[in-house]
Amino acid sequence: MILRRMALVFSLALFIAPFGQAQWVMVARAAANRVQRMEQRKTQNNGGYDVATVILEAAPDKVYEKALSALMAHVSEVTITSADQQKQKIQFTNGQQSASLQVTSLGPKVSQLVIASNGVENGQSGTSIVVQGVLKICKEMNVTCTVQD
Repeated sequence: MILRRMALVFSLALFIAPFGQAQWVMVARAAANRVQRMEQRKTQNNGGYDVATVILEAAPDKVYEKALSALMAHVSEVTITSADQQKQKIQFTNGQQSASLQVTSLGPKVSQLVIASNGVENGQSGTSIVVQGVLKICKEMNVTCTVQD
């Protein structure tokens, strides 16, 4: 009797699990290619931050490789300080800001790309290094990404 119940529970778990994963992938696809950004300017009281994220319909390894090659193609502007393929994380700097990039798998062909950097001083202007980075990688992936306000 107990064995029969365990078999039933196991069968249900195997049946339901793919639907949960499928729903998560559908949600990710609905949000795909939209660049989200959070920023807090650096002040005397805090270090500040700048973060951008986007979901891409692509395998995580492919996104990581495109990100790494995009950074390597701009060695005159950016220095890669660390690259970890296993963690799919890259750290880099443009001499004024330091940033980290990480690719996370949301499914076999869906990835989340997050780029974060230290904040810039209040009063400084210019396009965010993290948003520029996300848009460059979108372009390398042949995907049109839009920045959400």
